[in-house]
Amino acid sequence: MSLFDFIPHRKFPEYYEICQHTGVLRFLPAKQREYGDSYFMEEYMSQYKKSYYEDEPNLRAMAKRRLANLAKFSPLSPVANVGTSDRTAIPKQTLLEIGSAAGFFLDEARIAGFQTRGLELSPKEVEYSQNTLGLDVEKRSVLSVGEEEWKESFSVVSAFFVIEHIEDIEGIWRRLLSWLQPGGFLYLAVPSSFGPSFETNPKEWFLTHPSDHFFDYSVHSLKKLLSILGFDVNYVRPMSYHSYRDLGLRGKLPEWLYRLYANQFAYGDTIELIARKRTH
Repeated sequence: MSLFDFIPHRKFPEYYEICQHTGVLRFLPAKQREYGDSYFMEEYMSQYKKSYYEDEPNLRAMAKRRLANLAKFSPLSPVANVGTSDRTAIPKQTLLEIGSAAGFFLDEARIAGFQTRGLELSPKEVEYSQNTLGLDVEKRSVLSVGEEEWKESFSVVSAFFVIEHIEDIEGIWRRLLSWLQPGGFLYLAVPSSFGPSFETNPKEWFLTHPSDHFFDYSVHSLKKLLSILGFDVNYVRPMSYHSYRDLGLRGKLPEWLYRLYANQFAYGDTIELIARKRTH
């Protein structure tokens, strides 16, 4: 049985189909592209006006913040300092990052005590992860790994600004579900259609919409989808606050009140979400 059933969007049928079950949006003009070294470097420089490696301190600080968020719901169990004959030793928690780039998040997760693994398509970033940071990262597409190959292998699966690029939406979500252990955590960052840009200025949204984003999510569609899959959402917040982009009444709020609203309702052009897979 399919998780998704897409029909034309009532307001924007030339751009979107909408899933009747979840509210996830399929971007009709989207096209596949190669994700090699040039894509990674050029896109990052274009968006942040600095190279990925120049931004390492900020990226590591963000990784530590994400791990601190995760620790509120999934505190790491220390590995018992005992002999190998003692069978009560607690194994390390395992963390997979899909689209691990140069490995800064994985490296911080390893420092925090996780046993880590990564998947990345950029050859240069895989080489850096392996040779400079000594990480277990494969140059491999997430869809090249079977659902059963890593069944219930990970305590945490993370993907930051990745899943919207994957055309096979059924394939990626079935893998996320399969690879997580019962009680494990899914940590996502995605662009969000419930934010000032799409909600109040759709013309600009479509003008600037990345051509390789096949799907658009929101806090509402993610909660519906995750509930169907057997997850409970523990944490969701906007990643940024852009009140100046809001052309509606919310954009006229004082900044402190706008942020209060944004945090309460996960209103933002990008959001982070932590969800836990139910144990039964």
